[in-house]
Amino acid sequence: MIHRSYISIAQVASFLSTTLAFLLPCISYALSSRQHTIRNFQVAASNRIPFSRRQQCPITSRPPQRIASKRSRLLAADSDEPVTANSYESSSNAIPIDGSMWPDRFPAQDHCSRCGLCETSFVSKVTDACAFLGEGMARMDSMEPKVHGRSRVLDDLAWSSSADYSSSIKDEGRFGVLQEPIQLAKGTETQAQWTGCVTGIALAMLESNMVDAVVCIASQNDDSSASSWAVPEPILARTSEEVLRGRGVKPALAPSLKVLDQIKNDSTIQKLLFCGVGCAVQAFRAIQDDLKLKEVYVLGTNCADNSPTPEAANNFIEQGLSVKSESVLGYEFMQDFKVHVKTTDSYVTKPYFSLPGTIAEPSIAKSCLACFDYTNGLADVVVGYMGAPLDSNSRMDESFQTIAIRNERGVQMVQTAVKASRLKLHGTAPGKGGHESLSSATVAADSIVLSMVGEKDPPEQGMPALMGEIMAFAMRNLGPKGINFARYSVDYHLLRNYLHILNEWGEARTTMALPASAKEIVEHYLQTDSSFQEIVTKIRAKAKR
Repeated sequence: MIHRSYISIAQVASFLSTTLAFLLPCISYALSSRQHTIRNFQVAASNRIPFSRRQQCPITSRPPQRIASKRSRLLAADSDEPVTANSYESSSNAIPIDGSMWPDRFPAQDHCSRCGLCETSFVSKVTDACAFLGEGMARMDSMEPKVHGRSRVLDDLAWSSSADYSSSIKDEGRFGVLQEPIQLAKGTETQAQWTGCVTGIALAMLESNMVDAVVCIASQNDDSSASSWAVPEPILARTSEEVLRGRGVKPALAPSLKVLDQIKNDSTIQKLLFCGVGCAVQAFRAIQDDLKLKEVYVLGTNCADNSPTPEAANNFIEQGLSVKSESVLGYEFMQDFKVHVKTTDSYVTKPYFSLPGTIAEPSIAKSCLACFDYTNGLADVVVGYMGAPLDSNSRMDESFQTIAIRNERGVQMVQTAVKASRLKLHGTAPGKGGHESLSSATVAADSIVLSMVGEKDPPEQGMPALMGEIMAFAMRNLGPKGINFARYSVDYHLLRNYLHILNEWGEARTTMALPASAKEIVEHYLQTDSSFQEIVTKIRAKAKR
């Protein structure tokens, strides 16, 4: 479960001015009241875009159209002749694409998340399964009731103006189908990157014979030494020892579905646990019936902004964090606005604000910029951390994580882990503080967004360390916390990614590819936030030139 939010020195003036605008008069109330948020960026009233549910909405009013990507032409794996993505659909004997040819010969090309589907015979299903072709993630709307028995309640969408904003409402419009409100949890694994929630559930299911095998991401190295995450490799785990190879976050694109042919050809596998991120889970759900298994369980993680390659992940560690990559055991972007890094001999933190602005774009895969399933809506159970509280001195391996249970299979999975003493639940995830203003401000100051509208180049250096620490302290104490921080993170990534596909794909394909839940959130900000309206206007103006 990866979270990436790059905030550079280019944003200092914006964040400092908006923060100080309310920080000084409100400092005496800061610790007792958590409702302070960053003031919205404002534009002149004459520039405001009228937008209401009664008006024609560019997000929701147009019927979906099947429109080919502007880069839909590609080269087949065994030929130099150009073909379209639809060519894979017509062949029952489709030839898997060689992974070394990624991304140019893959159907989604530079927006391919390398989920692994196209590296198997299931490449023939790619046009209907891929989260980045055609209707893409909008297919979730029809897939949710097939997986969970019902769709998410879109009207269950929390905003800071709501009377029950900080209560234990489910917020399905943002977090997906839920059996109950999101729970706090800790695992019991001593050598996990966190506390082992994902590993614990997988082990409990395998050891209780609930499943015959577990699909998880290990490494091409067989050990758990430093930097073993550098080259993620899917495995079909049949023993506890093999499951343990999958411990820890892999911060680069991982071909989880590469083992599909192994599963299909192994008659001893009748009950399967698939572990994966949202784009891989969507593709897996599209083809799971073809595997002809008796039982299928899906354990997902929240995910955002993976590195496109292991080399990019290593570069982020060394150039962005000034840490030797060979010493790193794991890292995450945490709720205290700092990057936390576990190394072989230390635990390092660095404020987001002190990262060089130039590190963002090469460190994030384009597929992640086109993703609208941060919350992994088609998994039975989802493990994350953005909605969990974080104490001032907390480490990853001491912190709570969150558990989202989406259906009865998910209930069984979690209960199995609890009974095996591999997982402990700690009640509903609480939340404080408004999130919308911070989501909008982060989008407006994001170096990738600024590059889209051609406003400025990102700076080579981030904030000085002391200034970055001060900013992180202010944001941590005045910004949203707990489940409301998760709302901030979901909205920020969704809005930024909407801008990305609008810029890359145009209005028509963007309308077609957005899930209904994403449309609701985008529409809210278009109605209420002038800074977001202004950015959208600039991107649309670019398209007309």
